[in-house]
Amino acid sequence: MCLRPYPADGGPLGAREYAGVLALLGGITPAVQAVPPDIVLAEVRGALRYFDCDATRLAALVRVRALALYGVDAAVGVAGNPMLARAAAREARSGETLVIPGNPAAVREFLAGKPVTALDGVGPKVARTLCSYGLDSVGRVAAAPPAALRRILGARLGREVHERALGIDRTPVRPGAAARAVAAERLFDLDELNPVRHRRALLSLTEELGAKLRTQEQGRGQVCRTLSLTVRCADRTTLTRTRTLTEPTAHSVALTATAYALYAGLGLQRARVRALSLRAEDLTSAERATRQLSLDPEDEKARRLEAVTDRVRARFGPHAIARGAPAA
Repeated sequence: MCLRPYPADGGPLGAREYAGVLALLGGITPAVQAVPPDIVLAEVRGALRYFDCDATRLAALVRVRALALYGVDAAVGVAGNPMLARAAAREARSGETLVIPGNPAAVREFLAGKPVTALDGVGPKVARTLCSYGLDSVGRVAAAPPAALRRILGARLGREVHERALGIDRTPVRPGAAARAVAAERLFDLDELNPVRHRRALLSLTEELGAKLRTQEQGRGQVCRTLSLTVRCADRTTLTRTRTLTEPTAHSVALTATAYALYAGLGLQRARVRALSLRAEDLTSAERATRQLSLDPEDEKARRLEAVTDRVRARFGPHAIARGAPAA
């Protein structure tokens, strides 16, 4: 089973709600895996026997509990393996459960018309290679001779891509996998038109995220490789942009520059913004990360100031000190 939670009010999914859905599923089955930023996988074969129901009824139970406890609805995909469950969850609408039957014919029919990038392990480079041979859909890859795929992609990848095109995924659900992301959100009192106030909110978000990252793992700190910006507009539309950082970091200045670039790339102009949220993803321990040495004295000064402000906040509270924003 795969869940894609959605807040009932149409806003971005917060870290609290995501953690709540993980805990909810953990009370139903021990085999729960977080796939940030907004997907949860669960192995529910044992739970079906325990609750004496089918997957559709169990999914309805999970959705009702998530809505009652956390104000979160979900699109649910049910299938025989994680890849198919994720594909079904992507197809399902919020509040809907899509079940892919277990027979091979139904699986092939579901996958046949999808682009090859729908398969796990097929990124842009592999997709371009397959498309150059006319293999631009999952159905065509499934019909291709396995030997031809091995020649095109190599023995291991060719075999895996052919199996996945047939709906075979040998990847297990990994219980206990922690969510590798932290998030923060700013909700405006009124729908905000002023881009200066948008940027001030982004500045406070990156300061908060940076402080969270630097104090994770009992003070040893974490760094992120990816930053995602979500903008919720007054008409309930949601815009999301994601960027991979040049190097893993928890440095607030670097996070701010990336957040500003993501915001500028949206071209919002005079859009009425209701909320802004940032999510730092793909976290790893700061001890394992490498940093390009800089000869810029301003960069070193900013990092020393960060260390000081972290100590002040730890002693006097998170709002004891903050970085100022330009007036315009």
